[in-house]
Amino acid sequence: MKLVFAGTPEVAVPALDALIASDRHEVAAVVTRPDAPAGRGRRLVASPVAQRAEESGIEVLRPARPRDEDFLARLREIGPDCCPVVAYGALLPRVALDVPAHGWVNLHFSLLPAWRGAAPVQHAVMAGDEMTGAATFLIEEGLDSGPVYGVLTERVRPTDTSGDLLTRLAFAGAGLLVATMDGIEDGTLKPVPQPAEGISLAPKIGVEDAQVEWTAPALRVDRVVRACTPAPGAWTVFRGERLKLIQLAPLPDRTELTPGALAVGKNEVHVGTGSHDVELLWVQPQGKKPMRAADWARGVRIAPGERLGAAH
Repeated sequence: MKLVFAGTPEVAVPALDALIASDRHEVAAVVTRPDAPAGRGRRLVASPVAQRAEESGIEVLRPARPRDEDFLARLREIGPDCCPVVAYGALLPRVALDVPAHGWVNLHFSLLPAWRGAAPVQHAVMAGDEMTGAATFLIEEGLDSGPVYGVLTERVRPTDTSGDLLTRLAFAGAGLLVATMDGIEDGTLKPVPQPAEGISLAPKIGVEDAQVEWTAPALRVDRVVRACTPAPGAWTVFRGERLKLIQLAPLPDRTELTPGALAVGKNEVHVGTGSHDVELLWVQPQGKKPMRAADWARGVRIAPGERLGAAH
């Protein structure tokens, strides 16, 4: 089939690579978000999908909005049979959805109808799900509500960050998306409506949502840190400044500290929670590089009574 691929971030690149490598389909163009400012100089930088497409000699379309008439005219001119989508980042209007004969097919990183929305992997980790996966579905105007073509499952490991899990799903999902395109082309795949039960929502997780509440149980604190790694980054407050929390580990047999209280040993830093203490492993002070928590504690010389989560 002739395809126009829509995607923007790094997580979409494995699927684009798999479709380019497929001998059954032609990626005629990609649709991606416009170049965005990045780095200290805030120079405009092309999205990872745009960069990969340009390396492969594929036309790149960067509409400010997918309803822009110039974009729609070019899409109709290309005449794709289907438009596979991975993390494109903009809502598609009906006028765009109607262009390809087989519609727009999204690779979503959850077992639909669970975790519909922008941050399914982060919410799965935060909720403590033991199993998640990916699904391909036909895009409708509702939020991730269209009928499903195929699914795969993936176990959530106890130490997974959202970044770890998303990387595995991106590569496994790439194969699922190619198989879905194959099945649509040869007529062996028909989309099945999602069940009405089991719907959960996964809205974008912002910086405010990533603040650790030390009164929460240790298990919850650990999940928030893992869910928000690498983005937006879990954090707390120490001496009035943000301290990014990169990695910690619950200590199931130790409950000695009050929530947010610090205990510093020679090579370890423990923090109290609403249940068991946790050990801080890696942190990142404001304006500095990530470092081992023990090195950070030595450098700031924590005084008796100092704690995390309260400004001093």
